[in-house]
Amino acid sequence: MRRPAPPRDIPPPLELECLKALWGLGEGTVRDVREVLVGNKNLAYTTVMTVLDRLEKRGGVTRKKQGRSFTYVPKVSQDALRRFAVKELVDGFFGGSEEELLRYLRTRDVPTRAIDGGAMDAALL
Repeated sequence: MRRPAPPRDIPPPLELECLKALWGLGEGTVRDVREVLVGNKNLAYTTVMTVLDRLEKRGGVTRKKQGRSFTYVPKVSQDALRRFAVKELVDGFFGGSEEELLRYLRTRDVPTRAIDGGAMDAALL
């Protein structure tokens, strides 16, 4: 049986998308967040509601009851999540050394455009 992955400071992609929507809105209901996300993904109302509920349970957002719905407010800042993401990147790929990351960024010769399947194979060789 698989062991559960250790908890991460960085939320999974869909939770992160919901947080990005809330950062832009300041606060919002499930409907508000879904409207922002619909441009990128066609998500059901209940999916967005579940994701926001998970974020609330994990401490990423707070919610307050307003009438028949909840209004969600981001509790974690975009800057804080960026710091966690960079730390995870540095720890995972550069042995905890920020200097190694900077050295890599200065000396790499991989184009900065998005790496797709074939280009990624060539970049790794």
